[in-house]
Amino acid sequence: MGQTMRRVLVIDDEANVRLLYRVNLRHAGYEVLEADDGARGIEAALEHMPDAVVLDLMMPNVDGFEVLEALRADPATTDMPVLVLTADARSDDHRRCYELGADDVITKPFVPEALVQAISRLLAASIEHRIAHRAETAAEMSRAAFG
Repeated sequence: MGQTMRRVLVIDDEANVRLLYRVNLRHAGYEVLEADDGARGIEAALEHMPDAVVLDLMMPNVDGFEVLEALRADPATTDMPVLVLTADARSDDHRRCYELGADDVITKPFVPEALVQAISRLLAASIEHRIAHRAETAAEMSRAAFG
């Protein structure tokens, strides 16, 4: 019997961006679920319990920060790996993502292979490693920002 495909939930309000992620993740062997806004993304995460989440920050109504907070606050999704993708290169937003529990942050635009590699790394890492990485990265960013 074959191995079950790992499931990735993509939460982004832009259909063309979801298509790009879907094509690349499927090509890499992942099953891809999609949500076109933050509220539906939270619902989909709870309903389908994906192996990882790819999350856009800038969405109307419920933004990526709120989604991240909701996922980390719910015991069912608190340990779910979350990769944040953002067009905002500001380090304060990146630091906030790590402080809220993002496992990794990638700034758009990026090469599609970087998305697949980041998801593969997150799925291979233990929860303890991911939590330590979040804390270390947020602390490093705070030191860099505040001297």
